[in-house]
Amino acid sequence: MKLGIIGSGMIVQEFLPSLVKLEGLEIVGMQGTKASIGKVEKICIKYGIPNFTDDFDELCEFGIDTVYIAVPNFLHFEYCKKALEKGLNVIIEKPMTTNYKEAKELSDLAKAKKLFLFEAITTLYFENYKKIKDWIGEIGDVKLVQSQYSQYSSRYDAFKRGEILPVFDLKKAGGALMDLGLYNLHYVLGLFGKPENVKYYANLERNIDTSGVLMMEYENFNAMCVCAKDSEGERIGVIQGSKGKIISEEAPGLVGKVTLKMYDGTMKSFDDGFSKDRVVPEFKAFIHAVNENDLEFCYKQLEKSLLVSEVQTKARIEAGIKFPQD
Repeated sequence: MKLGIIGSGMIVQEFLPSLVKLEGLEIVGMQGTKASIGKVEKICIKYGIPNFTDDFDELCEFGIDTVYIAVPNFLHFEYCKKALEKGLNVIIEKPMTTNYKEAKELSDLAKAKKLFLFEAITTLYFENYKKIKDWIGEIGDVKLVQSQYSQYSSRYDAFKRGEILPVFDLKKAGGALMDLGLYNLHYVLGLFGKPENVKYYANLERNIDTSGVLMMEYENFNAMCVCAKDSEGERIGVIQGSKGKIISEEAPGLVGKVTLKMYDGTMKSFDDGFSKDRVVPEFKAFIHAVNENDLEFCYKQLEKSLLVSEVQTKARIEAGIKFPQD
């Protein structure tokens, strides 16, 4: 995989130390804005990335076959579509797009062109998460599911002062459900599929959700997803069954150590250790798929992202949170 990176924010700077070490991946170039080009140059020098630019067309001329897009939410669709139309594979930071309509359009375009389109969502690629799937059949009938991700945002204080940064900007597809809440959705929907009903009880400030509780009704159980950027709380996953329960010890974006506790007293635990280096499992999967031309795997993952976007969009709009893109 010959990768071009668009964006130079916190997520890119967190991931780069690990990305440059991965086999089968060559980072060919980076794109920033005119205002950030000095910062991009320093990053490229630090990590030995040979090319940088503030122009998308020039990035494409560096010989890349895949782009990793890590820009604010409201720009995801535009950059994805441009890249796919140029015949490039795409890895897009979560959320894939602002709404389901955009996600479906990109999915259709990628499939029509036989290109890869991955949403970078760490949850799905941890062995810890896969172990939860293996264990679900052991806990009897599922009764209740919880996924909780609360993290006080460093930008919330500025928001309260009236400084609206993208993560809390309605016009830029911000809000808690679009950020931390998306991990909850992938965690639950990846295990149990589409719910029968969904409702988001949002705490709104300046028309954007700074926290909230999303409830999903399944035929025989309910799932509760808590997300907050305005307060701190538990970061945990719990699946309660009639014979036992499964606990994941960290936020759904990390999963962490998982433990199966049966009501007869038996217990087993598993930990792949990658919650400390969360980028590695997902990018290894992306690299392998692209280098082996495994489109079938990609499109199975893409269906999961489409389902999350569909549920997320419905819950958000019914809660009164409407973006310009809707």
